[in-house]
Amino acid sequence: MNLRELHAKRRGQFWGEILPYLGYVIQSGVAFVFLFVLIAFAAWYTSILQNVPPDLPIRWIMLVVLVPIVINSSVRTYLRIADTVFLLPQESRMNTYFRSGWISGVIYKIISLGIVLLTLWPLYIRSDIAPKPLLATFAVLTVLKLLSSYGSWREQLMVSRNAAASYRALRWLVPTLAFAAWLWYPTGKALIFMALIAVTYYAALSVPVRHRVAWERLIAVERRQASRVMMVLSWFVNVPQREQRVHARRWLSGWGKGLPWRKETAYRYLLIKSLTRSDILGILIRIGVLGAVLVWITREGLTSVIVYLISLMIIGLQLSSLRKLHPESFWLHVYPLPAGTRRENEGKLIFQVQLFWALLLWLPLLPGIISAPLQVLGTGVAGGALVFLFRWNADRKLRRKDDEDDE
Repeated sequence: MNLRELHAKRRGQFWGEILPYLGYVIQSGVAFVFLFVLIAFAAWYTSILQNVPPDLPIRWIMLVVLVPIVINSSVRTYLRIADTVFLLPQESRMNTYFRSGWISGVIYKIISLGIVLLTLWPLYIRSDIAPKPLLATFAVLTVLKLLSSYGSWREQLMVSRNAAASYRALRWLVPTLAFAAWLWYPTGKALIFMALIAVTYYAALSVPVRHRVAWERLIAVERRQASRVMMVLSWFVNVPQREQRVHARRWLSGWGKGLPWRKETAYRYLLIKSLTRSDILGILIRIGVLGAVLVWITREGLTSVIVYLISLMIIGLQLSSLRKLHPESFWLHVYPLPAGTRRENEGKLIFQVQLFWALLLWLPLLPGIISAPLQVLGTGVAGGALVFLFRWNADRKLRRKDDEDDE
């Protein structure tokens, strides 16, 4: 069996399932929105370059923006449950199968890293009193990216989950310290420190006991990655849903307990528990925090309005995935719900959660209400109107679908 060809075949099969949906994504207007966001960002970034604040913490900005990209090191394996039987005899040769996926994933991420670095570079050389050379900085980031990707792969093979978690924290610490040394210290001292910490980390990765192939863990990771792709596509078109990852977020376990114990609110309770334990909530939190930070940074100009509305639109798209979490749940047939309550609970919960994020994203603008009351209040009104528009559009699509089914 040619394992390299098998990996290429499975990658082609996966993208063969995805590509037919991309036409619907483009037709939905996402290309226009992306172009609009790009133009708005270019205008805002140009204005920043023309009037660079004297106290801009550019080194911290470089560290915060680039290090997460360096550390993100997922690899698509395209493994399936049946492989634990049919590929198990090939376990000693599976490095051949994984190598092409690891290499292509690293190359793709290094290209993305270079694009972000080039975007930040004009601001960096205008703000830093002693900027490092561009090619040297890119070389440092590339080495750290390769090291992080290698560490991420070794973590997935570790037998002990506790050891994997510890090394995951170490993988965040090492590139952060190394790149911080490159930004803040002279080149010679920084290179010595980075070499020492990289060699130590590389040697430490050989200590924990590892599986030759961690079949169950790699299959679970692959299923989560495929589910995320399908979840993004589900914002625009109906797609087959795959297994969602479940998170035990005990700090949110009390959410939903105050609902009345009635049939009419049963599905709302199920949706709340599903939201608290799904990937959707984590994505919402990351988008919300990033959006709030960008709104705060751009609060003195009209760019904050654009950032605010775009963040709220993305949150609305994410929340629309809640409508597809339980398309054919067994329990909904065992305990039938009153007619219409499922759709009503979906719409109400999505509306309330999006309105909550509209308020949170608006709070960074609140200190400027005295100096620019019309802009601050107008942004809040526009956010509320956008939330109502999302609700109206969703209801309109559902009514149209019902009319088509009746025909």
